[in-house]
Amino acid sequence: MDESLRIDVALEVEAADSSIAIDFLLDNINLSKSRLKQTMNKGAVWLIREGQPKQRLRRAMTDLQVGDIVEVYYDEYLLAQVPQVTAPIADFELYSVWHKPAGMLTFGNDWGDHLSILRQAELYFNKARPCFILDHLDQDASGLVILSHHKRAAAALSELLVNDQIIKHYRAEVSGILGEVGSTGVFDQPLDGKPGLTEYRVHKVSDYANQSNVELITRTGRAQQVRRHLADAGHAIVGDEGEGMKLTLDQIEFTCPLTGEARLLTLN
Repeated sequence: MDESLRIDVALEVEAADSSIAIDFLLDNINLSKSRLKQTMNKGAVWLIREGQPKQRLRRAMTDLQVGDIVEVYYDEYLLAQVPQVTAPIADFELYSVWHKPAGMLTFGNDWGDHLSILRQAELYFNKARPCFILDHLDQDASGLVILSHHKRAAAALSELLVNDQIIKHYRAEVSGILGEVGSTGVFDQPLDGKPGLTEYRVHKVSDYANQSNVELITRTGRAQQVRRHLADAGHAIVGDEGEGMKLTLDQIEFTCPLTGEARLLTLN
């Protein structure tokens, strides 16, 4: 089989088709039963049913209905990739905090979710828990990610995010000399028409590489705030798809909305 084989197809279930998902796929996709089951398990098969949200179709014995649309996104290379190992650094039962390595997806995509931290979390706990990621962290960045395991926790933590009550501490390698070691400053240009505030402190500089190592604290929660503030200032974050972006969310602090306890979580 061609190692670069990709299948991207949408199939409608008709009256004459088998109603069992795996049998329907075997009748319509030129892949073995084991490969099809792997594709389903890794989140690359989708079910679209009228009146319901689109969802991943994982169970081989799922009953299909006439009019259902089954989408298959098979990429042999992607499905063969082994996810990076990760684990929670703190577990508060209704939510947990995880370390996402650089290169790991936060969510999956059409072509599967087995490489994402969300799926790794779903498979981690001995007793299955629902998992909801509250905030996105770029694939090329590393750092802390909060997952909620209950709708009440998700709503309470989401409110903290909306109200800028989760303070995030980053470390980044950036191009150019941002200032002398120990110098501090603030990026305060608005983003997306809303206030944006990022504090920074220069930790190290390299005249030879023309780079700075900086600590950053976000006081607001705009999309890609750190990356955009640094880029606008002419100090883009160093890194590429091969080695990962030199950006780490290494500490978060907030007051737990469920218990009132202060939380300070760090990677090290």
